[in-house]
Amino acid sequence: MRRFFVKNILFVIAVNVLVKPVWALLIDRTVQNKVVGGQYGTYQALLSLSIIFQIVLDFGITSYNSRTIAQNPEKLPTLFPSMLSARLVLMGAYIILAYAWAMILGYTGRELLLLLGILLFQSLNSLLSFIRSNIAALHRFKTDGVLSITDRLLAIIICSVLLLYPATANNFKIEWFVMTQVASYLVTAIAAYLVLRRISGVKLQFILHAPTILGIIKQSLPYALLIFQMSVYNRADAMMIERMCVNGKMQADIWASAFRLLDMANMFGLMFATMLLPLYGRMLSNKQDVQPIVKLCGNLMLPLSFVVAIAGIIFSNDIMHLLYKGATTSNAQEYRIVFSWLMASFPAWCLMYIYSTLLTANGNLKALNFIAFGGVAFNLLVNFYLIPRYEAVGGAITSFLTQTLLSLAFAIACAHIFKLRTNIKWILSLLGYLAFAIVLAYGTIQFVHANWLIQAGLFFGTSTIMLFVFRFVSISSLQQLASKE
Repeated sequence: MRRFFVKNILFVIAVNVLVKPVWALLIDRTVQNKVVGGQYGTYQALLSLSIIFQIVLDFGITSYNSRTIAQNPEKLPTLFPSMLSARLVLMGAYIILAYAWAMILGYTGRELLLLLGILLFQSLNSLLSFIRSNIAALHRFKTDGVLSITDRLLAIIICSVLLLYPATANNFKIEWFVMTQVASYLVTAIAAYLVLRRISGVKLQFILHAPTILGIIKQSLPYALLIFQMSVYNRADAMMIERMCVNGKMQADIWASAFRLLDMANMFGLMFATMLLPLYGRMLSNKQDVQPIVKLCGNLMLPLSFVVAIAGIIFSNDIMHLLYKGATTSNAQEYRIVFSWLMASFPAWCLMYIYSTLLTANGNLKALNFIAFGGVAFNLLVNFYLIPRYEAVGGAITSFLTQTLLSLAFAIACAHIFKLRTNIKWILSLLGYLAFAIVLAYGTIQFVHANWLIQAGLFFGTSTIMLFVFRFVSISSLQQLASKE
């Protein structure tokens, strides 16, 4: 099972590395630099608002569906039409409620039109995620991996034309960026359905039977509550910054610039979680021990997350200057500090992906929601205190504290529920590697007198070699992975 998991996750990571960094660094970043007047900050705030309301859009159906189909694949043909119908009903409710809330918050005119486009592509993205959850639940991870990049690949092609063709490049509008995503998600959702129909025989049927839809929604309610709370403590920061700061649009721009890179790093953790949910579900259904997979994920994710976080902090000023025009102005210090705090939270995100996914697969929704509620309360209270005083920096500090506390809470809950053995030697190895990476990073910038990109390359190269020294990865395991079945 471990070998199957590693081979598939490496494939998924490889195809995503080819596409998603291009989207984040060459397309999304270029759009932010291209549009003026805080338009991108407004877009980011509206995007955060749309994510918070995903409780209505998804209502936990994707997580519930993935867990159910992973444990009972034979239910897919009969369950799919009801699930699809329920999702379409929720899409309509989502657009209406989010739009109404935006009007209450004071958004008007062009902002509301922009929000409508954002709500459309979020609805299509959610529909795509639901269809992909069925494909992943059948353990077709490579197929799901290809579909996971198709929407972004299409958007990259369209945006590249708009950004390079002189007639559109000189007058690029944020609305074009939104409509590109609408079109890309729509095409990919259709393609995903056709793939699912070919491998499982599902049919495009709509069962608008109120008791059936209400039954699905009732069963998904604990998942929906969890998704809502996670959306609040993960995404409320941008909206609060844009609404609560005097120069809210500019501060939201700074936040978006830093968060984009954290979001790009998080795509690796999300790929693990997407694959782990059905894998955990199948293993738990078969009464298999999950601790080896948990440790394997820890060995793969945590040391690398330390390296990425430390590099982000050490080279924060250089990275921000390289990527953003605004980081070369009087706001340069804010860009650097916000980015450093957000990147410092990356190991906590990875830890959460490992343990919260395990709790979800086991159906421990009560524990998950209890922990998440604490995260929401802590995040909002600290944000209300720090954002008016320190603006985007305050939001970044709050995010770091929230993610760190939540990751520890999820890990402790898993240790208690699954009776996971405490491996002191493994924990000490992780702490030792973290200490080594910190010393190496500071030593590199102090004693290697070269361009920062060369320093970063040396740091990453040495850190990778040390993965073998600390035995997170071994030569024998790589040889076994490369061998035939």
